[in-house]
Amino acid sequence: MEETATKPGDETEPKTPELPNGTEVEADESGIEPAPEAAEIAIASEGAAEEPQSAGKAQPLNGEGNRTFTMRELLNELKEEEKGAGAKETSGSNGRDAIGDSTAASSSHSQDGLQQHYLGQNDVALDLINNVIGVDEEGRNRQRILAFAAKRYASAIERNPEDHDAFYNWALVLQESADNVDPDSSSPSKDALLEEACKKYEEATQLCPTLHDAYYNWAIAISDRAKMRGRTKEAEELWKQATKNYEKAVQLNWNSPQALNNWGLALQELSAIVPVREKQTIVRAAINKFRAAIQLQFDFHRAIYNLGTVLYGLAEDTLRSGRPTKEVSPNELYSLSAIYIAAAHALKPNYSVYRSALRLVRSMLPLPYLKVGYLTAPPAKNPIAPHKDWERSQFVLNHEGLQQVTKGDKQLSPSARLQGSAHNDKSLVKVDVPDIVSVSACADLTLPPGAALCIDTVHGSIYLVADTWDSLDGWLDAIRLVYTIFARGKSDVLAGIITG
Repeated sequence: MEETATKPGDETEPKTPELPNGTEVEADESGIEPAPEAAEIAIASEGAAEEPQSAGKAQPLNGEGNRTFTMRELLNELKEEEKGAGAKETSGSNGRDAIGDSTAASSSHSQDGLQQHYLGQNDVALDLINNVIGVDEEGRNRQRILAFAAKRYASAIERNPEDHDAFYNWALVLQESADNVDPDSSSPSKDALLEEACKKYEEATQLCPTLHDAYYNWAIAISDRAKMRGRTKEAEELWKQATKNYEKAVQLNWNSPQALNNWGLALQELSAIVPVREKQTIVRAAINKFRAAIQLQFDFHRAIYNLGTVLYGLAEDTLRSGRPTKEVSPNELYSLSAIYIAAAHALKPNYSVYRSALRLVRSMLPLPYLKVGYLTAPPAKNPIAPHKDWERSQFVLNHEGLQQVTKGDKQLSPSARLQGSAHNDKSLVKVDVPDIVSVSACADLTLPPGAALCIDTVHGSIYLVADTWDSLDGWLDAIRLVYTIFARGKSDVLAGIITG
């Protein structure tokens, strides 16, 4: 379902290497996944998974609304109906029928008015779904089930216009049907189905303002509509709507790395359309969303990769403009970008998009290390030393751990790094990856002023201070990623990347 888009940046420079953003990942590698093909997946939910939810799929409903139906259940009922036996309705856990009738409206007159209001809308949506054919035999079979499900939800709304679950599930069916449209077909259009899905999501959220899954999937539907419109003013407005719905979804369910990742992708797309004066603010917001997603799920490779691409685009823009971004040079941004892309590849080495991107950015790493930079450290084995005794010195990070390689501001040359002579100096700080328990930012009055971090290890805590808050974010992410890669048993992949 993903449409190919160029990397954020200047398209007029043919010599600029292209790095695909998160919306270009192939098939099952996309930031917003395509619809799964398994026959047992529930129409209305995909369930909580490690990967981002697919478009048209959501996490299970948490309220007392109607339960959802698996493909097998709907198929069995469809066969029974075709045989003249009728579709048997089963009882939900709360004693109501499976269509999910809610408590009757207090006024039968007002309910009748709502029923009449929705009849016309139901007819339009059903006509669209019934005209979807499907691209192949499997698609046609699936569409028959989707059309059957749509009738069930339409019937539920006619009986009870305040059934928010029926609106929500019907929106999912419309969104799924949009993915099932034959690209060569002119009617119905994918956009028309998505537009109807958006209307159903809006109705569902008006009836149940806390339905975070509806806001999440509504944002995906809007994003898909925006992609069809390129870099136009209409697309800009749709991307803005999508970001607002992702924001609402996160407000209602903060523990959703998928929503944060998709929010970041929507901001990244928006940044490519808005005027230049607004771009950097939106790019910074996208960086924050990807980073927040990673902090919720350290091995979320999609968000890791997407953060790499947005940093790469920022480096390109900074290089062209000649103005550093918050005192961060283009080379530093390129190096940061390479760290995240290398980490994504280490976690998912079989993903071709990550592999291709890594070939582009690997030379931007401070090989044979993943990260090289400065931190202020206390004297060895004396973390509570007076501030005047702390020294700013160079540190290196690789698949084995974090190592202080010099004392003072003296920079170690690449050749000296390769020799590793400083690694035997017992007076230098060294943290082995297997010993790490946790890594976090910290605020402690005993530390020198600045952006401090604490690395808790099995041997005790190590405190360091970064030069800036942006630098702190980079160190925290890099150390966590190296540990996550180790914990997932992929250290050998990372070692291969940085040692060649």
